[in-house]
Amino acid sequence: MAKSTSQKIKVGIFVVVGTTLLIAALYFIGKQQHMFSKTIKLYANFENVKGLQIGNNVRYSGINVGTVSKIEMKEVGRITIEMLVEEKTAVFIKKDAIAAIASDGLVGSMVVNVSPGKSQIDVGSVVSGDTIQSHRNIGTDEMLATLNITNENVASLSFDLLKITEQVLEGKGTIGALLNDTTMAQDIQKSILELRKTTETASTAMARVNNIIAKINYDESAAAVILSDTAVANQIRDVFENLEKSSEEIHSYINEIKSGKGAINHITQDENLVREIDSTMIYIKQAADKLDQNMEALKHNILFKRYFKKQDKK
Repeated sequence: MAKSTSQKIKVGIFVVVGTTLLIAALYFIGKQQHMFSKTIKLYANFENVKGLQIGNNVRYSGINVGTVSKIEMKEVGRITIEMLVEEKTAVFIKKDAIAAIASDGLVGSMVVNVSPGKSQIDVGSVVSGDTIQSHRNIGTDEMLATLNITNENVASLSFDLLKITEQVLEGKGTIGALLNDTTMAQDIQKSILELRKTTETASTAMARVNNIIAKINYDESAAAVILSDTAVANQIRDVFENLEKSSEEIHSYINEIKSGKGAINHITQDENLVREIDSTMIYIKQAADKLDQNMEALKHNILFKRYFKKQDKK
């Protein structure tokens, strides 16, 4: 009888402890699932839920504020998730909030992250039944696919770079010729030296010009007068204008001569007149020679001999 009583006590203690643990577990799980707090329902639409399951957490700014209560595919490319969010935290979620599905750590379960919107105006808090915006994050598979493409491109680029390097080492192409052709390298070196000499010569010439300019007395020299005196500048301008007018007049005279007007054209163009002038000059020369002979004869004449001696003495 005593043994039966002790067994009953042990069974009673086990039942009480088990019931207590079960109630505590149910309370803890219900609290985590927000079963004992007032909640509102929010919705969001996605093309791909990426393994999201019912019961996964909903976070707002990194804080657990609810759970996923329902996942339903409405149509192709549109999956609607229903979220139970605590009413006391829902007042901080605005209507322009954005929902996104992300992984809870590297190997954790999926969660729904709700982030505040970027609207500058107050759009009000969400109410039960509202559908908030969704944002599609890049998944791990997509990142791996992109990384795979990147690796293939890097491999192809490395192969091409290896081929180019081999061709350069073999002396092919312009770069290979530059690296392997010593004659071309010497020519380039000579060209650089000549360019350096030219630069030095130009620098020396500029220094000389600057020295000449520095030696100009801008207060007393003629250069200063030409450069700074407006009256002299005007006079020089007048001189050039007069020269231009004179050149125009000379050009006009030349045109008149070419057109047959004036005595100069008559003299230069009339061949008969030129021959007559030549004949006249010949006659004048002959008359002058005869006059010289006559004068010489007079000097020896007895009547004029004394007169010429007096002229010679004078």
